[in-house]
Amino acid sequence: MTFLALLASSTLFGGMVLYSFGFAPLVFKNLAADEAGRMLRRAFPWYYLFVLASSAVGAAAMATFDRASCVMMIFIAGIAVYARQRLMPNINMARDQQVSGHIDAANRFARLHGVSVLLNFAQLIGAAWVLYRFS
Repeated sequence: MTFLALLASSTLFGGMVLYSFGFAPLVFKNLAADEAGRMLRRAFPWYYLFVLASSAVGAAAMATFDRASCVMMIFIAGIAVYARQRLMPNINMARDQQVSGHIDAANRFARLHGVSVLLNFAQLIGAAWVLYRFS
């Protein structure tokens, strides 16, 4: 189980780093802003499923030998569920309203997007902490 726990947590960390610092910036660099936004809107649900699955497998594998890491992975999974099911739809709605010309929507979009970035960063720090515990 230790190998599965290490594999799940390293896959989680590496996937999050690649998506956050590789894929998303590459999309915005190479596509027009509206195209990039549409592409990322379609990609984010899959990203959160990846984070949820990786952290859930890691939590299950760690449950018998590392409670602290198991709890952290459950926390990461919980954030992924919240971000995918609640935060992301609100971000998309605010962005659609912003594009439609609603005055307050830009501030709401910026605030919600900032929350998503902070939560993603917290998840990334949590995954790094779990990996540190394996070292």
